[in-house]
Amino acid sequence: MERKHQIMDEATITRTLARMTHEIIEKNNGVEDVVILGIKNRGIEIAKTLAANIRRFEDVDVPTGSLDVTMHRDDYTFEMKKAKATESNIPCDLFDKIVIIVDDVLYTGRTARAALETLFSIGRPRIVQYAVLVDRGHREVPIRPDYVGKNIPTAKTEKVQVSLSSEDKGVYIINQ
Repeated sequence: MERKHQIMDEATITRTLARMTHEIIEKNNGVEDVVILGIKNRGIEIAKTLAANIRRFEDVDVPTGSLDVTMHRDDYTFEMKKAKATESNIPCDLFDKIVIIVDDVLYTGRTARAALETLFSIGRPRIVQYAVLVDRGHREVPIRPDYVGKNIPTAKTEKVQVSLSSEDKGVYIINQ
C-alpha cells in the first residue's frame, strides 16, 4: 500500500480531539456519570486522550476502558473469533451511565454495531454515544456518530489509516 496523502497531522489531531472533548462536556452538561470505552485497538488511544483532556479541562477523572468487539463481528468465523478475542476492560458498573464508545474510523458501521452488542452483553447504560476521529462514509447499517473529528469522503477503493505512534502520527488516505 502506498500513501496517497495526509489528511491530518499530529497538531490537527490534537486540536480535533480537544474540540471533541469540549463537545462531549457540553452535550452532557459536564461529565458526571460519563464512562469512555475505546474499541480495540486505536479507539483505546483516542479514548485515553479524550479522558486526559477531560481531566485537564474539567479536573475530573472519567472512568476509561476498552471494548473488544471480536465475538460480535459478523465477518469472522467462530474459529477466527476464538483465536482473536481478548477481554474488554470495563472500569466500573455501566448501569445508568453515559457510555461513550470511541473508535478511530467509521466506515460501514459494522464495528459500531458489534460494539453496541458487546456493550449490551456487559451492562445497561442510560445513554450510549459514539465518537470517531474520522467518518469516511459508505454506511451499510444505520449508525451515526454523536461526535466526529473530521468527515473525509472516500472512494471504496481507498483506505483511511490512522497512525497514533509518535514518529508517524497522522491520518492518511491510502490506495488499496
